[in-house]
Formats: sequence, structure tokens, C-alpha cells
Amino acid sequence: MPIPYIVVTVLGVLVLLSSFFIIKQQTAGVIERFGRFRSIRHSGLQFKIPLVDRIAGKLSLKIQQLDVIVETKTLDDVFVKLKVSVQYKVIKEKVYEAFYKLDYPHDQITSYVFDVVRAEVPKMRLDDVFVKKDDIAIAVKSELNDAMMEYGYDIIKTLVTDIDPDAQVKEAMNRINASEREKVAAQYEGDAQRILIVEKAKAEAESKRLQGQGIADQRREIARGLEESVEVLNKVGINSQEASALIVVTQHYDTLQAIGADTNSNLILLPNSPQAGSDMLNNMVASFTASNQIGEAMKEAKNKKKGNDN
Repeated sequence: MPIPYIVVTVLGVLVLLSSFFIIKQQTAGVIERFGRFRSIRHSGLQFKIPLVDRIAGKLSLKIQQLDVIVETKTLDDVFVKLKVSVQYKVIKEKVYEAFYKLDYPHDQITSYVFDVVRAEVPKMRLDDVFVKKDDIAIAVKSELNDAMMEYGYDIIKTLVTDIDPDAQVKEAMNRINASEREKVAAQYEGDAQRILIVEKAKAEAESKRLQGQGIADQRREIARGLEESVEVLNKVGINSQEASALIVVTQHYDTLQAIGADTNSNLILLPNSPQAGSDMLNNMVASFTASNQIGEAMKEAKNKKKGNDN
């Protein structure tokens, strides 16, 4: 086989193979013939006329994202950087417009984002920028949709993903936030201390009440015991004065015995001689006698008054 024939055969095979090409899924290919638009080809095995048709370019039909950082000033003269994420895609039916009408879609989208953000943010205070970031995103999406639809691009969603004020402003905001938290903490601590004081006062009042009630009950029982002791002594012929004196002397020596038995008690000096007990008894008898005399005098005066009234 002559060499020229082999060369022609090889060239023919290469030309035939170059006539076939593959377009991937979610991709559109633009075919031109002699520099003029011919057709749009979608995913699969495609054919073109060799040396006549060529693939001018391919466009992805997937959703893409462009992040744009815009620096602007708020209504209260605070410089702030906003990061706006724009999600967009090429409309399948408008691949021609997307390929031929717009060379640099990223630059076009970025310009519109700058325009909208710098028109909206200067109307707001810094705090409002954080609160109304969704309103900014909606304004950007609306403006982009109106502009980019003509060029074959659909704006899926716009998001304000970051708001970064000036460093000094952030430091001031952090100080304000810290001061507010310290203020709240101080209020809670004050409320806690107030509750503790109130509860402590209530507990002390209840303790005093119970202590007083206990003392009253103790004295009531002591009085009842003394009354019963006097009644028992009266039954054996001892009058009330003598019985009371005897009880007092007995309690005196019982107290001395209890103090001596308790090793942990502090030293208390009490009269403990027989003469001291005798003096105590004589004083008590004299007191009881005087009390009886006063009582009899008051009774006679009361009866005399009744007689005069009658």
C-alpha cells in the first residue's frame, strides 16, 4: 500500500473522529459554522461537520454562586462590609443570550450588587442593617432578576451572609454588650441578696416566735407543776405559804446539784449555805405574808364598797 494512501486514510479517520463530540449532563454547547451561530447542543453524543462547524463554547446549567463583598457607610456614619452571596444559573431556553449578550456575567452581577447595597444601606442605622439584612437581600434579588433575565440568567437566591463593621465600632459594641450583661448580672445578684435577707429575717422571726412559745409552754408547765405540788402538800396539813417556801428551797438545792453534775457548764456563784437558804425562806415567807395582807385589805375594801352601794 503506497504511503500517500495510508496518510490519506489516517487523516480521514481523524477527521471522522473529530466530527463526534460529547456534551456532559447539565451543560450546553454552542456550535458555530464559519464564525456564525449554528445551534445549541445538550448532553449526549453530538455530531458536527468537520472543518466547518466548531464548538464556540460551553455553558454550565448548574446553579452557581458568586460572593460579593461591598464596603459602604450607614446612616449613623459607620463603615461596614457586607458579604452578599448570589446564587444564579443559565436559563436552558436562553443559552444563546447568555453566551452572546454577556461576556463577563460575574462582573455584571457584581456591579448590580454594589449599586443596590450602596443605595439601601446608607438609609439604615447600623443596628437596622443587622435586623433588616433580609430586606437588603430581597432588594438585591429583585434588581438582579430584572437586569439579568434579559441576558439569560435566573437569580435563584441572594443572601447577606456577613456584616462586618469597622474594628473600633465592633470593640465599642462589645463593650456595650459587656456592660449590659454586667448590669443584668448585678441586678440578679441584688435580687438574690434581697431574697436571702428577707428569708433570713423570716426564719429569725419564726425562730423567735417558736422560742417564745416554748418559753411560755415551759412556764405554763412549771406553774401547773407548782400548783399540783402545793395541792399535795395542803393535803398533808401544810398551808400554801409553807408549801411555797418548801418548793423554793427544794428547787434551790436541785439547781445546785444540776450545776455540779454538768461538767461543761460555766462557773455560777449561788448562795449555798444553810443560812442562805434560811434567809431566802424567811424573805419568801415575809413576801407571801405581805401579799396576803394586801389581798385581804383589798378584799375588805371591795366588800365595803358593795355594802355602801346597796
